Amino acid sequence: MIEVTADNQLKKLIIIGDRVLIKPKNAMDRTSGGLYLPPGVQEREQVQAGYVMKVGPGYPIPMPVENDEPWRETEEKVKYLPLQAREGDLAMFLHKGAIEIEYSGQKYVIVPQSSILMLERAEDLFD
Repeated sequence: MIEVTADNQLKKLIIIGDRVLIKPKNAMDRTSGGLYLPPGVQEREQVQAGYVMKVGPGYPIPMPVENDEPWRETEEKVKYLPLQAREGDLAMFLHKGAIEIEYSGQKYVIVPQSSILMLERAEDLFD
């Protein structure tokens, strides 16, 4: 039997379709003037940031109908158009489209790719 540890706890999660699992970044708890903000103010921000933890397979692509070879066995393998987001990216997303969950004591957000506004990737894209 496999034990669930901090290292592999997210391996058991399967993200469906065009959804992305994001761990929200800790928001600033102070204003630029030094005033402390209550948590409710931070959670109501329209645009939030977080790190992409897991990504769904993408958008399903319909299979073409091939009836020219009736003796061939039909394979029902679904093909997907992959998402732009990758694990480890920093994502700026609309909070309005997000669904908040708690898993193993951690707060996460499930967001459709259409709610992601921008991604910052650590690797150099032009090499």
